[in-house]
Amino acid sequence: MKDPLKKILTPISELQNIRGVDLPIGLEFLQLVVTGPPGAGKSHYIDQIRGWPNEGFLDLTKKGWWKDQSLLYRPREVHLGLPFKGYSESLTVFDKEWLDAIPLPVLEPARIKIPPNKELPFHTNWRNRYIFEFLIPDAATIFQQRLSRQNEGYFPVDENLSMEMVEQQVAVYREVALYLHRAGLNVYIRQGLDYPPMRIAEKGISNVPRWAFDRKPDRPSLKSLAGWKWLFLRRYPIKWLTITHEEQKITTASRIAHDGKTFELILGSTGLRFHPEIPLGVKKKMIRKNWIINTEQACSTKQISGFARIRVGETVIIGRDNREYDDLFHFKKNVAKRHVSVTNRKGDLVITPLDMDSEVRIVRFDNLDYRERMASNRYHSLLKIKELFRGPVGILADDKALELIRKVNKLLVEEPLRPRNKEKKVGGLVELTGKTTPVIVGDLHGQVDNILKILSENCLFDCLRLKTATLVILGDAIHSENANEMDDFDSSILMMDLLFLLKLRFPENFYYLRGNHDSFSPTISKNGIPQGTLMKKRLLELRGEEYIIEMEKFYSLLPLVISSKKFVACHAGPPRTKVTRKMLINIADHPELAQDLITNRLQRPHFPGGYNKGDVKKFRKGLHLPKKTAFIVGHTPLDPFGSIWRDVGAIKNHHIIYSAHTEGPSLFVGLDNKVVPITFPAEPLTKLINKLK
Repeated sequence: MKDPLKKILTPISELQNIRGVDLPIGLEFLQLVVTGPPGAGKSHYIDQIRGWPNEGFLDLTKKGWWKDQSLLYRPREVHLGLPFKGYSESLTVFDKEWLDAIPLPVLEPARIKIPPNKELPFHTNWRNRYIFEFLIPDAATIFQQRLSRQNEGYFPVDENLSMEMVEQQVAVYREVALYLHRAGLNVYIRQGLDYPPMRIAEKGISNVPRWAFDRKPDRPSLKSLAGWKWLFLRRYPIKWLTITHEEQKITTASRIAHDGKTFELILGSTGLRFHPEIPLGVKKKMIRKNWIINTEQACSTKQISGFARIRVGETVIIGRDNREYDDLFHFKKNVAKRHVSVTNRKGDLVITPLDMDSEVRIVRFDNLDYRERMASNRYHSLLKIKELFRGPVGILADDKALELIRKVNKLLVEEPLRPRNKEKKVGGLVELTGKTTPVIVGDLHGQVDNILKILSENCLFDCLRLKTATLVILGDAIHSENANEMDDFDSSILMMDLLFLLKLRFPENFYYLRGNHDSFSPTISKNGIPQGTLMKKRLLELRGEEYIIEMEKFYSLLPLVISSKKFVACHAGPPRTKVTRKMLINIADHPELAQDLITNRLQRPHFPGGYNKGDVKKFRKGLHLPKKTAFIVGHTPLDPFGSIWRDVGAIKNHHIIYSAHTEGPSLFVGLDNKVVPITFPAEPLTKLINKLK
């Protein structure tokens, strides 16, 4: 691949040594911006010279990128969003769209926006403000560096790593460097920390860089509010905070970058861990720069824990007055009622102390960049899921599927924690003990990636193995509700194969309740599509009549209600008639009761025959449960936007959950005597797991 920089690079003679690295004169004033392809060593370089640790992102196709907040503090590393033919939006060379394209996309440099020339005295000289160092080792060096780091864990940017990919990424950065240089920006090249900085010296261009002189740093433009505040106060309106491994006090509003790394915010004696939420394998335009908040016991095989999420645009007041956070984190009295506010501004966090008598401290938790590396506990969970299938996650072969469902049905006949009915067979009720943490999942409707996401997060897989958690699915795992998938049943078949494998692997800690879609009935229909009938037809094609018989047996053996000291749940809702524990155990004698439990809906103007507050109260009483016991159902999502609705119908502790949302699944976790909602972002995990080795 032709190198456009070949024979036009020359060493820079005027150098200064900063912390062991030779840099051109003037960088301590104009300040350095470092960029380059993945694996070039940019982060190590910035650490070496003790630059700004937070990585930035520059969309070079966006007008005004030179005013981006990520360029306020330097030296720092930036990733470049670049224009490519056939793509309207910019891409980085590690975005999924770029990596998956065949052939790899071609750079379209004409769409790169260039800062304007300084025309008037009060105008900012944007072209002279920054110095861009392009760290571009040769492709073979980068390839070896990226190969060697794969031994340290899983790096999504190194998926399908090949020399061709690295060569193309290097070529892109070389072309961009030359283009920016020719446009009049300050650019130089370095092949590595052990190599001297090189400037581009094309024929007819001055050999002395304009920026290689001692000069004062540029001030913010007086055309901006930041410039006037700098003029009078000598500070920016909200300071950017560099987080270190030494605790720092926060006394004024401070801005923290979404840099892929975690930190701990200490309020009194409570430490809250802030983790950037980095969905795997998700297209760039779909990623939301949210943050996850939990405690040091966030992921434990002894007990599932809850966490909070701060979405882009949200502001949260953290303190004892925040009941949801207090339930999660159990604040001590040295945490103020309104201790601190946290705002998510496009991924960056603005942290503002609210109580002058209460201390706020911050410290770096670790140096892992989760944009490039998956957390080790999650990586191992995904591998264990793959081990369930003993190969790729996919529909099982006919003989294996038949053997599997037969084993599951034998388990259901003797399923634990199900009181026996008058015929000494398992009844329709599951009664959990208080020894495990319940994880309650609503309708999945064929969204396999959603259940994979649930299994791979929060140490759930290991907790199931150690019997410290119990996974409960409230029925309707099959039959997609997406408009273009309602007549495609392969995802439903794969879903049930996975659930059967889970039941076989965790017989005492996995329960599936029956829903209205768990049947081959011709009455099961969506938008005129007879999903029950068509599902049966597809299974007959794939696996034959014997499998259909076993599947019908499976449906008939399923429980309908699950209860514990923390909650009671069923698929649809309580019946409008009398119900007792004995009746639920002997559900075979009460078909009308069973029908209500899988089809009933909340009473509303368009559904006057549904259940109401009195029915919920009567249902709890029939099971001898306290009136504050959480009652959780699926079946009836209230709108297309949410996944969890709490205290529905003005009925306290009555919640509806839907786990089939395409934007990601939701669930409830039983913590102490409460159920806490948790929502995850969507991830294409089936494809990702199948790539793991």
